[in-house]
Amino acid sequence: MRRTIYWIQGAFLRCLLALARLMPLAWRRAIIGQVSAAVVRLTPLRRRILDNLDLVFPDMSNSDRTAMVQAVGRNVGRSLTGIWFNADFARSLANQPAEGPGLAALRDAHAAGRGAIIVSGHFGQWEAIRHILRREGMETGAIYRPNNNPYYEPIFRDGIELGGQPIIPKGRAGYRQMLAHIRDGGFMALLPDQAADDGVLIPFLGHPAMTSLGAAELALRYDLLLVPAFAPEEDGALRIIFEDPIPHSDAQTMMAAYNARLGSWVTRYPSQWHWLHRRWKRYPER
Repeated sequence: MRRTIYWIQGAFLRCLLALARLMPLAWRRAIIGQVSAAVVRLTPLRRRILDNLDLVFPDMSNSDRTAMVQAVGRNVGRSLTGIWFNADFARSLANQPAEGPGLAALRDAHAAGRGAIIVSGHFGQWEAIRHILRREGMETGAIYRPNNNPYYEPIFRDGIELGGQPIIPKGRAGYRQMLAHIRDGGFMALLPDQAADDGVLIPFLGHPAMTSLGAAELALRYDLLLVPAFAPEEDGALRIIFEDPIPHSDAQTMMAAYNARLGSWVTRYPSQWHWLHRRWKRYPER
């Protein structure tokens, strides 16, 4: 039964993508954004967003909560469009400026043959970050979790592979591959904004959240830069910001700094973060 459901989901998505491919990229993002918003609004994903909003913004009005669910769903679709049509997305970024002191720091590390860890989050158009780095001659790999749906998996995998290599699945073998890559001077992009069962409780948006220490531990162990980078959309215009590297100290302090930096962007543009994650699933009051 589950395999049949997976096949239906995969077939529906392939039909949607085939039709969308006939349109300009901006139209695809708009249409897929609306479809995604409808899916979120009509499924249990809506309840997950509302639960998270109740925790972080307990005074938010019902009308604002409803609008936020719609906006989050739409932005999820816009972000996924950038992955599903990654080649077209990359071309749209050919003249996209990048800003922030972290970019110069990454250039210096690359010139010296040193690896680096770039940390972002499921926020804005995060896939644009690796496209910019690739354009700058600093191709950046990524870690991903293989999807449960075998019919969707190749669509997703093919998309993110276009953003930079290597694409490494989570797991022990993938971890060894990542270590070899960064020791050889490679760059890796990580998204440590999901609940990590092996993490520690660190504040995020004002509440303790299980946070992986892995990115900071790698930076400390191999003397790598840890550079936060974010890609928000402001008034319809995309920005790519490479922030100051997080100073080396201890892993927990460094990841607390990462949580604070991502949290500041989420506070400014809350609808652009993926509130669908069960980010505070181990929060004691829940």
